[in-house]
Amino acid sequence: MKIAAVGSALPKHVYDQPTLTRYLERVFEGEPSAARRIAALHENTRVNTRCLALPLEEYAALKTFSDFNAAWLRCALDLGERAVRAALDRAGLQPKDVDAFFFSTVTGLASPSLEARLMNRMGMREDVRRVPMFGMGCAAGAAAVSRACDYARGDKRGVALVLTVELCSLTLQRSDASVANLISTGLFGDGASCAVVVGAERAGDGPTIEATRSVFYRDTEDVMGWNIGAHGFQIILSPQVPTVARERLPQDIDRFLADRGMSRKDVKSWVCHPGGPKVLLGLQEGLGITESDLQCSWSHLERAGNLSSASVLLILEDTMATRRPAPGSPGVMLAMGPGFCSELLLLRW
Repeated sequence: MKIAAVGSALPKHVYDQPTLTRYLERVFEGEPSAARRIAALHENTRVNTRCLALPLEEYAALKTFSDFNAAWLRCALDLGERAVRAALDRAGLQPKDVDAFFFSTVTGLASPSLEARLMNRMGMREDVRRVPMFGMGCAAGAAAVSRACDYARGDKRGVALVLTVELCSLTLQRSDASVANLISTGLFGDGASCAVVVGAERAGDGPTIEATRSVFYRDTEDVMGWNIGAHGFQIILSPQVPTVARERLPQDIDRFLADRGMSRKDVKSWVCHPGGPKVLLGLQEGLGITESDLQCSWSHLERAGNLSSASVLLILEDTMATRRPAPGSPGVMLAMGPGFCSELLLLRW
């Protein structure tokens, strides 16, 4: 199985972090202690700019969960279509070539889900296998590629799309003054990414997928996720996440590689979901690697923030374009998310 191509789409509304910090200080001015903390919390994210689904001045008009979700659906469709077209164009394929469509999000709700609506928009075949995914958060980009790989393993001429669309700004909670929410307002951004995963008999410009693994950490439901209700999506974000990245994930990677007769020293490239600065630093410490080894992850975090499930595919896209590993070299793609869980892929460039 091979990742034939990756495409992405970011909203056109781009803001630097100080502008967003000042806006959010006004949003939380009714909570003086929260307003005072925002600037310091935002500065520590190492995020310089973010793209938002809407112009900043339009968020004030969104009052209810229905308002936010309607905006999510409208913007997600447009961004999703752009990302799919970019990926298919790079792969030299057409919408009618698609056999399976995996879609992931954790920032909006729709039924029919987004991939069904895009099938209508883009003229895909009626027999496309649809796999909408919700709830895996930041891990879902890597997880969806793994599930697409499972499909492509059984169809050597198969073409599977993996689309992730996350509009984190449309989960804004104006009445939540918790540290987790204040950090999230400075960390998360909006965007879409799409990977084309193909069977062994199809050509592609990206790496082959040699193996995948899912790891579930028992009794960790409270580490990351959402509290979903009439208020919309209220974030659950525990300080334990960097600890998992530093102390547990390296062991899982070691076992994953050992089952293939490999070790960490054999890995020449790392495609890692950025999480946040503490998560990346935890990964570096736990894996014994440097910031240079995760340069694409750090660069993505700085220029776009954490895009939840979409981030890991944008980092893969950057790796393919700007830091492409040597042909034949092994690499690891990974992400962590609600469950709590991790998703690992062994790539061969």
